[in-house]
Amino acid sequence: MTDFNNDHYESKTMDLSSYRSVGRSGLVVSPLALGTMTFGTRQWGAADGDARRLFDRYLDQGGNFIDTADIYAGGASEQMLGRFIADAGVRDQVVLATKFGFNTAASPLDPSGGGGRGNPNAGGAGAKNIHRALDASLKRLGTDYIDLYWMHIWDGVTPVDDALGECRTNAGTIIEPPTHLTGSVPSRDHTVEL
Repeated sequence: MTDFNNDHYESKTMDLSSYRSVGRSGLVVSPLALGTMTFGTRQWGAADGDARRLFDRYLDQGGNFIDTADIYAGGASEQMLGRFIADAGVRDQVVLATKFGFNTAASPLDPSGGGGRGNPNAGGAGAKNIHRALDASLKRLGTDYIDLYWMHIWDGVTPVDDALGECRTNAGTIIEPPTHLTGSVPSRDHTVEL
């Protein structure tokens, strides 16, 4: 068994201000994003005070790329993050990413334990859900734009080119829709090169 407390293990710190670009998007980010999936989760996550310390430490170290999702802690992650960003006055300095796709009305991750049938249109990559999810995320985050909007999960139904087109339609509130991705994804009638 390895003892990781031995003196011969050196503590290494990644330089979070060694920025790089996100594809050809023009966004410049830290090499490591602050993932906030655990922010606001009571059972296994970071409560408000702990989450705030993680956020502050990340910024103090030069980090600027923060990732969340509409489903994390039933939206509490986005709410906490929005408050932290506003309190620190750093909205223009951070690259804020959030995600959509999971059905938030029938989620097994819903802290209320609802997880029932819910709304079949409260998930997926269709136009109705993209608009619903984006509006709700903007409100929870307390901002009027999102820098990077990710499709958390493909719904297997909506053609990728339709989902990307819908993100482009929202280009006023999404700075970088997910068009910079590379690869190919099957669509209803053909393969879409991203």
